[in-house]
Order: sequence, then structure tokens, then C-alpha cells
Amino acid sequence: MLESIFASTGATTELTLSHALLTILISVLLGGIISATYMKTSSRGGYSQNFSLTMVLLPAIVAIIILLIGSNIARAFSLAGAFSIIRFRSAPGDPKDIAYVLFTMAAGLAVGVGAFGYAVLFTICLCALMVILSFLKFGEKKTVQRMLKVTVPEDLGYMEAFDQVFKSFHIAYELKKVRTTELGSLYEVVYMVTMDHLTNQKEFLDAIRCRNGNLDITLTMSPTASDY
Repeated sequence: MLESIFASTGATTELTLSHALLTILISVLLGGIISATYMKTSSRGGYSQNFSLTMVLLPAIVAIIILLIGSNIARAFSLAGAFSIIRFRSAPGDPKDIAYVLFTMAAGLAVGVGAFGYAVLFTICLCALMVILSFLKFGEKKTVQRMLKVTVPEDLGYMEAFDQVFKSFHIAYELKKVRTTELGSLYEVVYMVTMDHLTNQKEFLDAIRCRNGNLDITLTMSPTASDY
């Protein structure tokens, strides 16, 4: 039974209306499964609707291209030249997003060459793997790095002012920069702090605020090199 399902893998199929419609239908279905898996495994709904819709269409687009090319080398070179003028202006996304793009293209390629059985099999296996890895929270970091900017009054020694607060919240820290503000009457101290992802940030900032006299405090979620 399995051999009969996958028997058409290496066969050269003639381009007919029924075959083209079947190819598009299966590729869209697989794209929908992959897109649903992507939305399910994205943390806290952090995904783009446009990207999800693209993943539904991309396998069908790739499959149609493969159908049009067939075994015609001249046609393949013509399509390659046509697509070479396309410029994608979007910045490279998350590595996970890139992996899903390659996933959908591979599914479309498999459907385009007529390997319907293998396309369905690979899609189901990889989608199940992504769901399992997401459920197990594979590779999730237990600690996060934040950049903390604290304004300190002139009469408070910034070197040891917050040591007790960092210790009470079990936060590792490194002093990165100190500069004066307000004509030298205040200091701005920049720390790189490493905290557990379960740390109550509000309580931590309240404790810092009590030490620096309720002056400005900034906790950056995603520090970059320009922040220093």
C-alpha cells in the first residue's frame, strides 16, 4: 500500500488541467498545515499575519513554477532570468521564520515534481517535530539580559549603592558606563544585568527607585550596541 502511494515519485507526469488543479490543491493544503503549525508554535502570538498568509501561498507558487519548467532546460533558464530581477527589500527575519520559508518551499517543490505522498509525509513529520519541540520549550533561555540605566544623586556612592538590591533579587550585574548629567549634580550609571526570566521586574525597579531617591530609571528589554 505504501509503495503504491509513493510510486509516482520519480515519474514524469504530463501537465494537464486535472493534474495542475490537484497540485495546487495539495500544495495549498500543505501550506495551510505549515502556517498553522507556525502560528501554534510562535510564542505569545508573536507572528505576522502577512507572513502566515505567505506560507499558505508559497508552496503553491513553487509547485506552479516546477510544473511550468518541467524538463525544459530553456524554460528553466528563462524563468531564472525573470526571477533574478526581483529584489526583496525586507530585512532578514528570525532564523525560525527563515526555516519555515525553506520548509514551505521544499513542500511546494515536492508537490511540483509529483511526489504527493512524500510531500504529505515530510510535512506531517516536520510539523509534528516543531510542535513537540515547542511543547518541550527546547532551547529556551532561563536567564535574560537587560540594560539598566539609573540616575544617581551626587551624594550617593554609585559603586556600591545597589549591591544589596542585586543580591536580594539574585541578579548578576556588570557596570558598563558612568557619566555626569545636570551640570555634574547627577550621575547616570549603566549596568548590564542578567536576571531570571521569572524575576518580578516591577518589584526590582521599585527597590532601585527607593535607593536612588525616585530619580529616572530605564530598563531596556533588548539592548543593542548603540545603547552603550
